[in-house]
Parts: sequence; structure tokens; C-alpha cells
Amino acid sequence: MPGKDAHNDTPRRVLDANFPDLALPAAVAARLPALVHCRRLASGRSLFVPGHRPTAFYAVAAGEIEARFTGLDGTVSVIEHVGAPRLFGLAAFAAGQPTEYEAVARGASEVLVIGREAYVLLMDEMPGFARALLAEFARRHDGTLRLLQAARHQSAAERFVLALAQLARERGRAAGDGWLEVTATQAELARLAHLSRQTANELLASAEAAGRVRRGRGHWLWRGDRE
Repeated sequence: MPGKDAHNDTPRRVLDANFPDLALPAAVAARLPALVHCRRLASGRSLFVPGHRPTAFYAVAAGEIEARFTGLDGTVSVIEHVGAPRLFGLAAFAAGQPTEYEAVARGASEVLVIGREAYVLLMDEMPGFARALLAEFARRHDGTLRLLQAARHQSAAERFVLALAQLARERGRAAGDGWLEVTATQAELARLAHLSRQTANELLASAEAAGRVRRGRGHWLWRGDRE
């Protein structure tokens, strides 16, 4: 179980990771831990479901959260996989509107719950936070729209490349020479791209033959700018 000092430092680490160009004022850093709490989720447990009106937004402290739609026929459409230390759930919270998707833990996970008091403190007393948060929200909104458009109008190959790019943004770690190491399963890639696992495997093989992907067990190396 993390100690008090570890919890007190977690909000700062999350903010530093998401907004490296901003400085957290000492007075804000001192007050913030008391306004943010940690919630633990077992694998498969929902943090919130469609129709829920949130009183907070969140950051992944450990594990991973899957944001997804579930159709009336039970078909699941994945929006994104959110890993530590990324923020999520901001749109519905800021707008005061019910959520339109479900957030589910993929494996045992921990999230920071950032409620109204913490939000007001950061917005009012952390210089540049509001602008940085708006820019981050705009980037994510654009990425989500691209994936939704791809699901409706683009080919399997185009959806595949967009899903690869999203996973690289969310999980990619520099591996040298412009390559990113991405830890994800073929099933995750297929679900995110709205493809069958067979089609995803065929597209991965083609990308590997073209020199854009190097596959490993449970991960791959990807270089999006390589033609």
C-alpha cells in the first residue's frame, strides 16, 4: 500500500508528466494532495458508465483504462486506451454533461480522482494550466474524431494506420533511430481499428515486410514516418 508521502507526490508527478512546461506553485502543491484521492479498480471494473454525470475528472496512476462505446447489439467500439499518467474524463466534467462512454479497468488499476475543488485550485492558481488543458483537450478531441471518421469512411488499411498511431501516442517509448516500442496485443489493435484479428495480422505482416513495423511478443516497434 502506498504511503502518505507517495500519495502526496502523485498529483505533482501526474501534472509534471502531462504539462512539462508548467511549474506547480509551492502553495498549490501543498494544498493539492488533500483535494485529490486515489481509487483502485479491479480488472473489468467500470469507473463510470454512459449517462453518469461526473463530479471529477481523472488521471491514471497505475494500470490502464479502456474508454469504449457498447452498441445495443453488444458490439464494443474502443475509443482509446489510457495509461499512466494520462488525464481523461475531462469533457463531461467540464461541461457538466452526462458521459457518453464507459471507462473500464484493463487489469488492476489506480486512478486519481480530481474533483471540483482541485480543478478550481489548478485553474485559478497554476499559471498557464487552463490554456495547457484546453490545448490537450483539443488534441485528443481531434484524434477521436479521426478514428470515428475512419471507422465509417476509411479503408481497413487506413484504420489500421490510425490505430497504430494512436497506440504509439498512448504507449510508445523511444527505441532509437526514430522507432517507438509499443506494448499492445494484436487483439487490442484489431479492436481499436474495428478490424478482425485476421485482418489486423495480415496488415501487420504487410507493414513488417515494408519495413514500417518490427514485431515482437506482446509489443512491436513502429516508425510512422517510414514509407
